[in-house]
Amino acid sequence: MSTDPLSIEALCAGLDIPERVRNFEDIPGGKVVFGPGKLSTIGVEAAALDVRRVLIVTDPGIAKTSAVDRASASLRGCGMTVVIFDQVRENPTTTDVARCVAAAAEGDVDLIVGLGGGSSMDTAKGANFILTNGGEMKDYWGVNKATKPMLPMIAVPTTSGTGSECQSFALIADAETHAKMACGDTKAAARVSILDPELTLTMPGAVTAHTGIDAMAHALETAVCKKADEVSFAYSRAGWQLLDSAFHIVMEEPDNIGARARMQLGAAFAGTAIENSMLGIVHSCANPLTAKYGIVHGQAVGTMLPHVIRFNRRDEKVAEVYRSLFSGDLIERINEHLRVARMDKSLSALGVNAGALPQLAGEALNQWTAQFNPVAVDASSLLTVYEGAL
Repeated sequence: MSTDPLSIEALCAGLDIPERVRNFEDIPGGKVVFGPGKLSTIGVEAAALDVRRVLIVTDPGIAKTSAVDRASASLRGCGMTVVIFDQVRENPTTTDVARCVAAAAEGDVDLIVGLGGGSSMDTAKGANFILTNGGEMKDYWGVNKATKPMLPMIAVPTTSGTGSECQSFALIADAETHAKMACGDTKAAARVSILDPELTLTMPGAVTAHTGIDAMAHALETAVCKKADEVSFAYSRAGWQLLDSAFHIVMEEPDNIGARARMQLGAAFAGTAIENSMLGIVHSCANPLTAKYGIVHGQAVGTMLPHVIRFNRRDEKVAEVYRSLFSGDLIERINEHLRVARMDKSLSALGVNAGALPQLAGEALNQWTAQFNPVAVDASSLLTVYEGAL
């Protein structure tokens, strides 16, 4: 085992995490670089891809930190020209992608860096589709619909949430219909993912909370979904163990780099589990709440998660999987996390009224992830889940 206490090997010690998981052998892209301070290696990693003109895709908040300047300095130090697009918005739409494409085209770039949360990485991937293959985002809704090569990408997450750095999908909303399009292609996956837990130290407390709960939901949903298999479950289990053990610490001690490291690694494992399986009705119920009420995604997920677990565990096989992940009451454990994060809020507290639930249930049923829930659902059963959360 590595003597570095913040190495992957050390963080996974005692957790019975398989070597293939520790080595990220099942990601769709290239390699994962993990450790505090590893942002400084981005120039060397980019140079190995034989590129010269780089577009950094990020959001206004990250642009105010030192992360963009440090990444730019490393890239320029290795002889590259750097263009910055720092206007990414939360829950990116086709409009955001179009703006990013314009910046990439103007800079004539040959490498894209997604630096930030899931929105930055999704925007970077979305722009890559259009820049290299043309057309519109809806043309790539689905899997492997790009026919031409795509630019190499480096993903640098600054949150511990989506796990997008280990996935080939971009989640982009249509600016007119608001439909969320999951556009996946192995060519869109990051060639290199740099996981530097120091970058997460600047996250506001609310962002740490929301992204952490979202990552735990990823681990738990992938563990039981219909597409789960031995490989994906290994990542789900590893992600859950790291996230569950670190979340209370990171909420109470935000400067604890060890807890930050476990959170970021756990989120990446959970993201890899998504890539190799799928999600379920936690996310299909959460998405309409965000679209219609502007409820932050992590909060929407957190509010729905205990009620979905209660619904799913009526199936004894699913209940057994939950017990294999957590020996105690999993619902109470999630509620503990929500209380620590000050996210233990009902739908009514979030401004949702009972009259809206039937429509929400219908929209949740039409979400792509609903079909992969381990217990089959219809509008009536989803209404019941929403009513439990009200």
